[in-house]
Amino acid sequence: MNGADPLVEMRDIHVAFGGVQAVDGVSIDLYPGEVVGLLGHNGAGKSTLIKVLSGAYQSRSGEIYVQGRKAEIHNPRDARKYNIETIYQTLALADNLDAAANLFLGREIRQRNGLLDEVRMEAEARQILKRLNPNFTKFHQPVASLSGGQRQAVAIARAVYFEAKILIMDEPTAALGVEETRMVADLIQQLKREGIGIFLISHDIHDVFDLADRLTVMKNGKLVGTVRTQDVTQDEVLGMIILGKMPEGAAQKADA
Repeated sequence: MNGADPLVEMRDIHVAFGGVQAVDGVSIDLYPGEVVGLLGHNGAGKSTLIKVLSGAYQSRSGEIYVQGRKAEIHNPRDARKYNIETIYQTLALADNLDAAANLFLGREIRQRNGLLDEVRMEAEARQILKRLNPNFTKFHQPVASLSGGQRQAVAIARAVYFEAKILIMDEPTAALGVEETRMVADLIQQLKREGIGIFLISHDIHDVFDLADRLTVMKNGKLVGTVRTQDVTQDEVLGMIILGKMPEGAAQKADA
């Protein structure tokens, strides 16, 4: 992508559960300021593959490189050391707490006397959320009362505040309305401008088409292929998902 080096390379990843090959020799990459959409039916292996990157699962074999260096990722804490953050579909927000408390949940800022520095945490939360979503104003309300798009903003802000360079987003627009989906799309565009790379896992081919620069399709644990979004139609990608074959004339590996 414009001569840049990949943020992430996952090479020949294998994951097995018992005798079942959940991920069978898959290689993918991601560049700065790029969104790669991961598509496939339930059980295709896309979530399992990405959970290897997030540290939730261990691969039986294969290698991961982050910014050109081999990465050892055995758990989510390791992933964070490589500036990899995951936003799961559930968002992992504490509904009874406000935006600032969620932003720093488990990583609270404390004063010298050990007490929570709530003033600083709110100030930091306001700064990062203003950057991502200038219209966000509900800083003192429990996140349970926020809209789906606003909750996504809080979850994304938490990842970005802690210097995510690689963001994994699992079904970010699931169960959101049109306006909420547009809000999340705007957030993703802002992250791209900041050079953050995003792996976007989704079942919704329409949303992924609007958001992703490249599309990677998996079927039955194997890589069908990676294509540039601008080079294919939605019907062709649907064919990749259902038939497990690349479209006629498409390159097996799209250039970033």
